[in-house]
Amino acid sequence: MNISKIQELCKLYGFVPSKQYGQNYLINDGIVEKIVKAANLQSTDTVIEIGPGFGVLTFALAQRAKKVIAFEIEKKLTEYWEENKLSNLEIIFGDALKNLRSYVIHHTSYKVVANIPYQITSQILRTILELPNKPSLIVVMVQKEVAQRICAKPPDMSLLALSVQYYGRPEIVDIVTRGNFWPAPKVDSAILRVRLNPPNPTPNPPLVGEGVAHSNSSPYEGEVQEGVFFKFAKAGFAQKRKQLWRNLAEGLKLDKDKVKAVLNEVVGNEKVRAEELGVEEWGKIISNFKFT
Repeated sequence: MNISKIQELCKLYGFVPSKQYGQNYLINDGIVEKIVKAANLQSTDTVIEIGPGFGVLTFALAQRAKKVIAFEIEKKLTEYWEENKLSNLEIIFGDALKNLRSYVIHHTSYKVVANIPYQITSQILRTILELPNKPSLIVVMVQKEVAQRICAKPPDMSLLALSVQYYGRPEIVDIVTRGNFWPAPKVDSAILRVRLNPPNPTPNPPLVGEGVAHSNSSPYEGEVQEGVFFKFAKAGFAQKRKQLWRNLAEGLKLDKDKVKAVLNEVVGNEKVRAEELGVEEWGKIISNFKFT
């Protein structure tokens, strides 16, 4: 769908792209194909899309997947989607952040593929990754700098990077310049793919190293529970200027000498900072503490 077609549809339905909802439409079919290819869609797949708009990406997804469930917050597009119904497409009007959980719980296997608004990127990813029934794959268009932060490695980690990498393996598929959208945003974008860690049938899988299968939600399921992991992570990143031992000791009321000893044992440096550690190192550190 090119820019002229999008503008024609906006005029026809009395619609103006909203800055509030971050409505920047793709106008390059080649980019749409890159997103679809990154999702490796099969004819048996169920796909969740967030923000279909006029269906620039939606129609391409529906051609390849068994079913597409798209969440659209803009009710002004109701008439458009009533006139463009597809047998394998379900449009749900409302806030995806509020409605995702109730809809995906009925789907044992699905993928998330979307061009999501910049301002809710972190919220959307957190909502998806915290679902009890997670997707097998996430392919989303996000702000380039956010994608780079998510894919960062030590010593440039952030709480966002650690959070996403706890659940899966993120990678940047391609950079998409701002001229591929209408209205054009002020920044460039990136196609981000996150392969989520597949289920592991063993009740107490070992810590994950290179070449070892990932567990259901993290490499540390059974060793370090999700809630505990993120209590430590949030405390560790609470004050970036401080060394990790101090953040953990102060934030979680832990014995500072024990924290220092554990850091020395795991990473060989008691003065390490939170951004210098990856998921595996965090898991090893946390497993040394009894914490509920």
